[in-house]
Amino acid sequence: MKKQYNLIATAAAGIEALVGKELRELGIDCQVENGRARFKGDLETIATANLWLRTADRVKIIVDEFDAFTFDELFEKVKAIPWEDYLPMDAEFPVAGRSIKSKLYSVPDCQSITKKAIVERLREVYHRPARVPLPETGAFFQLEVALLKDHVVLTLDTTGPSLFKRGYRLEKGGAPLKENMAAALVMLTNWRKERPFYDPVCGSGTLCIEAALIGHNIAPGFNREFACEAWDWFDPAVFEKVRAAADEAADYDIQLDIAGSDINGRMIEIARANAEEIGLGDSIDFKQRAVKDFKTEKDYGVIVANPPYGERLGDEEQVRELYREMGEVFRPLKTWSKYILTSDLTFEESYGAKATKKRKLYNGAMRTDLFQYWGERPPRKPKIDAE
Repeated sequence: MKKQYNLIATAAAGIEALVGKELRELGIDCQVENGRARFKGDLETIATANLWLRTADRVKIIVDEFDAFTFDELFEKVKAIPWEDYLPMDAEFPVAGRSIKSKLYSVPDCQSITKKAIVERLREVYHRPARVPLPETGAFFQLEVALLKDHVVLTLDTTGPSLFKRGYRLEKGGAPLKENMAAALVMLTNWRKERPFYDPVCGSGTLCIEAALIGHNIAPGFNREFACEAWDWFDPAVFEKVRAAADEAADYDIQLDIAGSDINGRMIEIARANAEEIGLGDSIDFKQRAVKDFKTEKDYGVIVANPPYGERLGDEEQVRELYREMGEVFRPLKTWSKYILTSDLTFEESYGAKATKKRKLYNGAMRTDLFQYWGERPPRKPKIDAE
């Protein structure tokens, strides 16, 4: 029986349910909580989640969890954990910390006591002298001690740099959308790979690239490595197997209709370079164009946009003028669905129409709303009766 781990995939507020949906589509049962989804699995589950999750931030092993009301209790319970199952003698293991509504509210104290307890445990197991520090010259293991209402959760991060770092962004614009947030926006729409997709303010191209990754069924993590691959107890054959399966699952031949434009020609150059970097240069059509100049004869497309916010441009009137232009150009496209993310809660007034639905999302720490305008549904194909 392969060793099973308790795991969590962390996520930005408002998109945890998408992470849960992704896990279930990967055949992994889970429970969605605030800011995360909990699940169980072996090393292959960890590799699969890291490679395939588009909307999560990190995949972490829950080493242990318990209640603690005093620092002595925290120390003893941490020390009782078999850390040698995770950390070799030369492991480099910084301890991050958080504490919310707990008696042990001093985060630096929680961190230092946790670290001290782990060091004592490892010294005893590896027979190290008391006054000689552990070398910490080996592989990197990021630990976290998180307290919420006196409940302690100790985690080990398997991911390394956040999952939004796909490895394709050579350059970015002034206020770029993180890749996992861009993937979440695409997944919150009614876009399907056989329909046109358009981003009228594409910046460095992230929304279009994430849509192309989804359309081709390419694992978002295929272009990068993960922290756990450096651990001596993580069998490298596991990632080889999962990567080979991901390569097999990708559909590189499908023809996608994905386009992006921006008024700034330099941003179009950056978007093209980013798409080329991940091998999707032929899947996306990037053009320099102002929003007001967009025209299309196509039907049943999807527009997804993350226009500049007032805070970003520093000129609210200029931004509202852009929203008015969007309304004039997009409103007549009755069969198209439009999804526009902005922190301007008066967006509908400038756009000139009430949204079908709004969804609150956090872009980093900033509260934003996804204004959704649903287009007409395509007619159902008539059923052909069998002879």
